[in-house]
Amino acid sequence: MVQRLLEPGEIETLDHTAIPRLLLPEARSLFTARATRLRQLANNQIKGIPVGETLSGYLNMMAALVDAQAAVIRTLPPETFALPDAAGIQMAIDHHMPPLPVSGQRPPTWRRVFDAILDQLDSLAASQPQLAVVLAELRSLDTAQLEGCADAVLAELTEGVHPLHAPFVAAALQVMWTMRASQLEAPRVQPLVTNTLCPVCGSHPVASVIRIGGQSQGYRYLQCACCSSEWHMVRVKCSCCESTSNIAYQSIEPEGGLPAPAEPVNKANDPSKVARAETCDDCHTYRKIFNQEHDFYVDPLADDLASLALDLLVGEAGYARASGNPLLWFNAE
Repeated sequence: MVQRLLEPGEIETLDHTAIPRLLLPEARSLFTARATRLRQLANNQIKGIPVGETLSGYLNMMAALVDAQAAVIRTLPPETFALPDAAGIQMAIDHHMPPLPVSGQRPPTWRRVFDAILDQLDSLAASQPQLAVVLAELRSLDTAQLEGCADAVLAELTEGVHPLHAPFVAAALQVMWTMRASQLEAPRVQPLVTNTLCPVCGSHPVASVIRIGGQSQGYRYLQCACCSSEWHMVRVKCSCCESTSNIAYQSIEPEGGLPAPAEPVNKANDPSKVARAETCDDCHTYRKIFNQEHDFYVDPLADDLASLALDLLVGEAGYARASGNPLLWFNAE
């Protein structure tokens, strides 16, 4: 998430006792910043998140996909991302339900976003035959097949979706929901009964992040995998089962090897604290946590995608991912 810097005088007007419960996405800058981050990760420019050669190529491909997301936001008309009627949004808020739920009927304009993303990638496909094949397959899907793929992506099902198709479908859905989420008023959105799902759309978080700056200083937020909204959750609490006991933090040792509990380090810019896995021995799951105090430009989704080495090592230790990353289809052959 890209944060707006406060102007002189604004800081003094803040209520520093209030924790912002919800941070809505800055949709028109988020994807551009994410693409830049993905390329930095692919080039091994981010200390604390080592990337191998094979993954590097995939990250560069996803950076191109994220560039396409940014481009369609600039080119498609605003009505593509129109919000539901005000009465429906208010009813959801009154009942502590997501105002933009991913369940149920989708706005048909999401398919316009999908087509536009594929069009943006055509120039790249001219020099990458494998991408050209995937784009042709995606264009050959009829409406029922495409909607079925979207259902599977949003439900994180491995059945009914091709692992090479899923990131492109997910990318269109992300644009649709992120643009709509950015139009809401954060104070109006109410928390859900469970704090483990996005209060805007009801999706799972992709990862969590410790933010710096303004009223968010030092607080932990979960970032939605679909609409990119971030909502507050206290630190040292499982983001899957909400247990506050048996929580540990694992990081990759500088020389590689098994993950080890990260010891407290007070100094900023510590590479070992940029990316960690928050593990829970009650539900035996984990979700990654990224720390802006140690890298100002962390992007939870991009950094999660690039830190697959941490997934492998924590998985070998017996923990399961609490939820997936929409740009990589886990558990698919």
